[in-house]
Amino acid sequence: MAVTVREINGAELEEIIEKGKVLVDFYSKTCGPCKMLSFVLKDVAKGIDATEIVMLDYDVNKEAVEKYGVGGYPTMIYFEDGQEVERMKGLQQKPAILRMIKA
Repeated sequence: MAVTVREINGAELEEIIEKGKVLVDFYSKTCGPCKMLSFVLKDVAKGIDATEIVMLDYDVNKEAVEKYGVGGYPTMIYFEDGQEVERMKGLQQKPAILRMIKA
């Protein structure tokens, strides 16, 4: 099984995180580590099926960035049923991300 990594906007975020397990990647299109992380997330997505992975452009979705206290990018926040479970900042490797979403 696999999931698809897709981009969303701030308006979609609330609806998406309310249901189930969701990993949100706050990124910037001008950020080198963010670009590398997107490849890692696509690799992670190939081996999971119970967690949705979405990306939110930090520069365009300021309201969501402020609401969740995201101070920089890349920042990943893992939600279960609307509640923040864990947060990671910076470029992370696949094993660390898998630990976060399966913890």
